[in-house]
Amino acid sequence: MEKCEEILIDPEIQNGNPVFKGTRVTIDILFEYLESGNTIDAFVLDFPGVKKEQAIKVLEYLKKLALVA
Repeated sequence: MEKCEEILIDPEIQNGNPVFKGTRVTIDILFEYLESGNTIDAFVLDFPGVKKEQAIKVLEYLKKLALVA
């Protein structure tokens, strides 16, 4: 499966945890927001470095990945 261009994994950034490309915001924070009942809109308001489109693309990618597994 192709990589998601919105996700960056770099050992020099956040100890290699996946982040939104161009930020230091880890992907797991998005999941924490959603699990807490928050919306994507609330997430991008709190983390303005992440665009709504980025968050949606990451979720779509991970959904596809889960369906393949």
